[in-house]
Amino acid sequence: MAKTTHDDVMDGALNVIKNNVTRQVACSAQPTTFAEANATYALADVTMASTDFTIANGDTSGRKVTVAAKSGVLIDTSGTATHVALLDVTNSKLLDVTTCTSLALTANGSNTVNFPAWKHEIADPT
Repeated sequence: MAKTTHDDVMDGALNVIKNNVTRQVACSAQPTTFAEANATYALADVTMASTDFTIANGDTSGRKVTVAAKSGVLIDTSGTATHVALLDVTNSKLLDVTTCTSLALTANGSNTVNFPAWKHEIADPT
C-alpha cells in the first residue's frame, strides 16, 4: 500500500521555521542547545524575518523551505564556521542546524561573512 503525506502536514513543520526564526548563526561546532548556538559556538549572526523564508515543492520530492542569502554579516568572534543554526530568540529555541563549508572567520571589528541561500527539505514518505 502506498504512503502519502499531504503538503499541509510538511508545510506545518516548515512554517515553524518560517514564522519563528529570528536569528541565523554561524557556529564553530554543532550546537545541541539554544545556549550553544547563541553564545558558546557563535561566530557571526544576522537577524531574520519570515520574509527570509520561502516554502515550495522540494527539489526531489516533498516540500522545502529556502533560507534567503545574507551578505555583509559582521563577524563577532574568530573561529572556523562548520555549522549554521536557526534560532527562535523569543522562545530561546534552537530550531534547525545544518553543516556548512568549513570557513575560517576573523573578527577585527569590520570583517564580514556572507551566508548563501540554503534549504531544508522534507521528503515524501517512501
